Amino acid sequence: MYINLEHYRIFYITAKSGSFSKAAAELFTSQPAISQSIKQLEDKLGGQLFYRNARGVTLTVEGEVLFKYIEQGYGLMLTAERKFAELKQMNAGQLRISVCTAVCKYDLLESICEYNRMYPGIKINVKDQSSPEIARLLSVGEIDIGILNVRNLDESSMDVVKNIQIQDCFVAGTGYEQLNENPISVQQLADNYPLIMLQQGGSTREYIEEYFRSHEVRLSPQIELSHLDLIVEFAIKGMGIACVTKDYVQKELREGRLFEVPTSEPIPVRNLAVVTKKGMPVSTAAQRFIDLFCSA
Repeated sequence: MYINLEHYRIFYITAKSGSFSKAAAELFTSQPAISQSIKQLEDKLGGQLFYRNARGVTLTVEGEVLFKYIEQGYGLMLTAERKFAELKQMNAGQLRISVCTAVCKYDLLESICEYNRMYPGIKINVKDQSSPEIARLLSVGEIDIGILNVRNLDESSMDVVKNIQIQDCFVAGTGYEQLNENPISVQQLADNYPLIMLQQGGSTREYIEEYFRSHEVRLSPQIELSHLDLIVEFAIKGMGIACVTKDYVQKELREGRLFEVPTSEPIPVRNLAVVTKKGMPVSTAAQRFIDLFCSA
């Protein structure tokens, strides 16, 4: 049977207060309106819920059974309302982002730190993934925001909220100082020096492989690593020429622990897109981050 949930709310408040008049005052309505609602509920259920007396009302046996269940449901609804308010007020919730490490360190980290300072109650989950995996995670709703290579952008299923440009470069450390003096060709770089690269499977490695192919040079790294931090440390130790995101090594370049190896064929700027799932409303937590990040 269909019963207006408002009747149950009025029943609950009336049972708690023990009086039609008190229930009417709490619900900002009239006593006859309360009485009429209870009468309609009793008619729908087919039984009496209250005994009327001079002091107010008391529950019948049937009314007590109904109240025990309604009390649980009403309590859950109040909890849901409170939780919803907490989410809207940014006292609870989560922010889920998927991005490559290099972008996170220099394009996102400052915004994430500021966001955490402003909304300490929000849990932050940042995943380091390839662009194809980011696209998949976004499509199945496992992340709120993705930052991926524009080549993996599907405009039919993604909304772009911001564009980011990334500049890759070659760097080296001890033992290769002479390479900082004059640009060398990509062919010379590949033929004469050990190269340190991210391992295959990620969008950064794919982009660099395309760069080498565009100059008809075969890329054959001597060292392949899974993380940029390791690549930077290997380069500092003088183990070869590393390909990194330039922003990622600004500190090491300033301190002289690394220096840039200029090439006569510069690596083109890489374009990334900050995206959300098209047609899917973002959470309050995610929208607040987007607003903060886009204004930075």
